[in-house]
Amino acid sequence: MEAGSGSAEAGVAELHGSGRAPTWVARVMLESPLPQLDRLFDYRIPEGLRSDAQPGVRVKVPLRSAGRVSRAYIVEVTDHADYVGTLSDIEEVVSPVAVLTPDVWQFARRVATRAAGNASDVVRIAVPPRTVRVEKAWVAKQAAAAETTAGAATAGAATAAAAVTEAGAATAAEGAAGADAVATEGEAPAPAPAGVAPAITGYGDGVVEGALRARARLAITAVPTVRQTADGEWVGAWAETMAAMAAFTLHLGRSSILVVPDYRDQEQLTTALRGAGVPADRVSPLDAHQTNPERYGHFLECLEAVPRVIIGTRSAIYAPAHDLGLIALWDEADPLHDEPLSPYVSSRDAALVRQELSGAALAFVSHSRSSEVERLVELGFLRDVAQSPRFLPNVVPTSAQSSNDRLAQSARIPSSAWNAVRKALETGPVLVQVARPGYAPVLACASCTNPAHCLVCEGPLRQAARSSPPSCAWCGAIAAQWQCRHCEGTTFRLVGQGSTRTAEELGRAFPATRIIVSDGSRSLGDVGSAPALVIATRGAEPVAAGGYHAVLLLDGERMLARESLTVGEDCLRWWSNAIALAAPRAPAIIVGVGGDLARTLVTWQHARFASAELADRRRLRFPPAVRIATVRGTPDAVAKAVQELHDSVQGEDSAKIDVLGPVPDETDDFVRSVVRFDYAVGANVASTLRAAVVKNATSRRKIPGKPANYRPPPTLRVRFDDLEILD
Repeated sequence: MEAGSGSAEAGVAELHGSGRAPTWVARVMLESPLPQLDRLFDYRIPEGLRSDAQPGVRVKVPLRSAGRVSRAYIVEVTDHADYVGTLSDIEEVVSPVAVLTPDVWQFARRVATRAAGNASDVVRIAVPPRTVRVEKAWVAKQAAAAETTAGAATAGAATAAAAVTEAGAATAAEGAAGADAVATEGEAPAPAPAGVAPAITGYGDGVVEGALRARARLAITAVPTVRQTADGEWVGAWAETMAAMAAFTLHLGRSSILVVPDYRDQEQLTTALRGAGVPADRVSPLDAHQTNPERYGHFLECLEAVPRVIIGTRSAIYAPAHDLGLIALWDEADPLHDEPLSPYVSSRDAALVRQELSGAALAFVSHSRSSEVERLVELGFLRDVAQSPRFLPNVVPTSAQSSNDRLAQSARIPSSAWNAVRKALETGPVLVQVARPGYAPVLACASCTNPAHCLVCEGPLRQAARSSPPSCAWCGAIAAQWQCRHCEGTTFRLVGQGSTRTAEELGRAFPATRIIVSDGSRSLGDVGSAPALVIATRGAEPVAAGGYHAVLLLDGERMLARESLTVGEDCLRWWSNAIALAAPRAPAIIVGVGGDLARTLVTWQHARFASAELADRRRLRFPPAVRIATVRGTPDAVAKAVQELHDSVQGEDSAKIDVLGPVPDETDDFVRSVVRFDYAVGANVASTLRAAVVKNATSRRKIPGKPANYRPPPTLRVRFDDLEILD
């Protein structure tokens, strides 16, 4: 970078061939959300910083604007550049620890390019904020380990010298070899844990183990049951499978990255890893529930040349890993795998990119297969791993049961379900899954039955508890003096039943039974084996010791009424995960659901449903048959970006892109267009739209009356693979 400049490409300050020593140049990535700064900049490394200014370290560098200083990461150190001029100096090396490894940088750059985003945004997700105290302790630990290694090497050399004196040259050669072995051992990664890795059961003898050795790509259908670990704790069979895969990979001397949707799944998987015999010092958890010192400490562990198991939520996919041998995702279709921060890349897409770069084994484990994974299976990219022997849950749809009582048919809980619950409560716990938390998810006017809306923001009104006043689900305002805008009524009627109201009603029906509620506000990890009614919202179901003696799935019609492209897949996933918590052969009763969905659950043929869903998407050109990009902005900016996209494709490729819109957007005066495109032209679409975003960002003009350094916000935004736009 030119001295005092923040935007020019830089080069060496002194030309080669001048007879003087070359200037060392650091190519850095600036920590900036501005798209026009999403490239590497060159800075001169001062003499006093050369020892610490290594690739991957944090630094501070000057910018042109108002003498500002920006944080950055050194990506590369070189002695040459194309620019001829005077370079600005790096101001400070913040830390000598190389936290941005070359493979993670390459991964971040590839992910950002695919999604037309900034690499710095991906690095911000990948590298936790620095904690000085934790870092100093880790550096001291590494220094002590290095001293121990050096001591071992010295002892080996002394042994070799003694061998020369006592046994001559031949023995000396053996002693020298021993010294070299000691030194090499000190520098090499720590050995794999002792013992035998647990067998990966449920898929045939050695099937998964062989795939892991070959670093294959797998789509694994999890066994829908619960199992007891060697420590006596109960977890889902999926957790035991993933833990055994990680333990096997660790015994091969390779690292694993295990990614789960939320902390409940992470707790199960952590328990399963303990049961699989994985040492606690080889497990590095990374998740948002940790404090920053805890997360940074575990992140620094991942930098060590030691094979380990890295476990966490979606950001764990970006963790550095020594000799990565396995990337495994549980329930990859869960929306919690979708990154809410720019560039909005899901864990599944990030895992596919990282597997391509690292060559590690890849496994998508789930009870219910998504259409995205089914597409990769049909392409032959993923290998389908089915259960062997097959495990079939006992699913009972009430829609298949005949009844002459019309009131019984329309009841929320049919009589057959009541009888099954009553019988199961004699021996153990029963799980009841409901659609919504709270008491009454929706309120309506008692006079005209129209939905009740907030007088402040027009949001829907709800009642969180029996004694709570009605409040807005959006802004939280209390509806103290509410009046219906249709009939001027002032009283409410309850519509729908949340988890709390369901627990209240079931408590009256089973007065001697313990009632447990697990939802967003109060979540449990596990329950015992004693009889109890567990009312849980989808995704918050705790694990019962030995499995539930019955599972009752309510509000199926309400769940299916949601307008979404993936509503069928989502409901199958919610119901399948709940059914998998039942004890073997325990009844799983689903109320109000029939047709293909009920048939899929009864036969447990989720791949067939996913294949049929994918075929429908192909006919309609909907994801995942194609990819989509949402272009938002002013009408002029969106029109220019779409036109540039059309101009960038020629010949046959023009038929692989089509545009929906523009239509008015929900915010500001923006419009929105949706670009649908084939995977084959994805790179071209991403680069063209990225260029349009950069052009828009750099063409903003100053506004009179504003400070000199003020620029209006961008008027063009692009987001890839956002399925919510189709809901």
